[in-house]
Amino acid sequence: MKNLNLKNKKILVMGLGLHGGGVGIAKFLAENGAQVTVTDLKNKETLAPSLKKLSGLPIRFVLGEHRGQDFQNADLIIKNPGVPDDSPYLAIAQKNKIPVETDVGLFWELCPSKNIIGITGTKGKSTITTLIYQMIKTENPDAKIAGNIRVSPFEILEKIGKNTPVILELSSWQLEGLAIHKISPPIACVTNIFPDHLNRYQNMEAYAEAKKNIFKFQKSADYVIMNYDNAIMREPSFCLNLKRIYWFSRKEKIDRGAFLRKEHIIFKEKKLEHHIASLADLKIPGVHNLENVLAAITVASVYGIRRSNIQKVLREFNGLPSRLELVREIGGVKYYNDTTATMPDAAIAALQTFNSPIILIAGGADKNLDFENLAKIIAKKAKYLILLSGTATETLKKAVEKNALDLPITIVRSMAEAVLLAQKQARENDIVLLSPACASFGMFQNEFDRGEQFNQEVYKLK
Repeated sequence: MKNLNLKNKKILVMGLGLHGGGVGIAKFLAENGAQVTVTDLKNKETLAPSLKKLSGLPIRFVLGEHRGQDFQNADLIIKNPGVPDDSPYLAIAQKNKIPVETDVGLFWELCPSKNIIGITGTKGKSTITTLIYQMIKTENPDAKIAGNIRVSPFEILEKIGKNTPVILELSSWQLEGLAIHKISPPIACVTNIFPDHLNRYQNMEAYAEAKKNIFKFQKSADYVIMNYDNAIMREPSFCLNLKRIYWFSRKEKIDRGAFLRKEHIIFKEKKLEHHIASLADLKIPGVHNLENVLAAITVASVYGIRRSNIQKVLREFNGLPSRLELVREIGGVKYYNDTTATMPDAAIAALQTFNSPIILIAGGADKNLDFENLAKIIAKKAKYLILLSGTATETLKKAVEKNALDLPITIVRSMAEAVLLAQKQARENDIVLLSPACASFGMFQNEFDRGEQFNQEVYKLK
């Protein structure tokens, strides 16, 4: 690890959060001698799980508010990726010429290894990141995984050597933190780009531009892997000047990358085609997961992982929790937790995975997204719609009512109420699917809290 003198430096961590990133950087700074202040708009009751992990460390907490003086008197500010750039408190810091950094940006500066793979996109990041990590780990047990996958990079920093493979899931906000340093990972993967976070970004173009940071500062010898089926990535304005592009596609045969041929996955490079795996090897359901597999295979193949090890991981991988996770089957009814589907396209992918009648639990907080296409799919696939209350719920309800006049819809105010109603409506061979298409804030601390509550209520059912 590079030397960094943090002794007695006054560092303000803006946003502790509940996903682990704020905890990781605060712990690292405190243990290395910095005078750390953590500030968050959430109160101590809400932040209790994160505060517990920092218990006993010399950290000052300012919770339930931000205070202007804290942004005037710091030597450095570390902002949570969720903090918008137009925050008035960051303006105070800028006025006082106090540098603002992100945890990923600081990690990159300190990380001794440049053997880094970065994964971004709207959907599928965590699954692809995990698959790549497991594939590389078969040949290099020292490989590390971190980032937006709820593992702070500072949890792994001291375990990283000069050549350690580091696999990072990166959100658009984290990529903006890297853009400040004008750095991109030497191997970058973009899973797909769909409308998302339009409550944060001015438009779709601005959101896509943020994603481009994952390869914008690559060197000529670096690689980028992209989704050929996602039309935005083939636009000249998106991939202009990129030299070493590998594609993955479930629809087309491509010249360099992974694609399907009947029931087989092929990787092609330099006019040579290699049979990598068969669809029968895959355990995770859904067309979207097939795309995730193709992406991971392309990255692992570019990295040089042997086909036998890629196949081994694919045969053993059962998917991640909270992503089309089969929680339980009761009386012939299967209950699936897909809480990480926080935008319409993700919920559409989940709905299209099943052929059985679906009782859908959806709704929640608004991200300024369009529900029209989702409403059409709900009209075709769902037999009953249960909506969790939230700022986007009424908009989704109206969109569905316009496309499905006879579909029963009920708005509920708790997950317990939602699950009990779903059980009451379900019959043998039905699917109960939590795939909200919305953010979780309001009723829940985050999407994982929402998924945990769903699991708990499903396990209470008799």
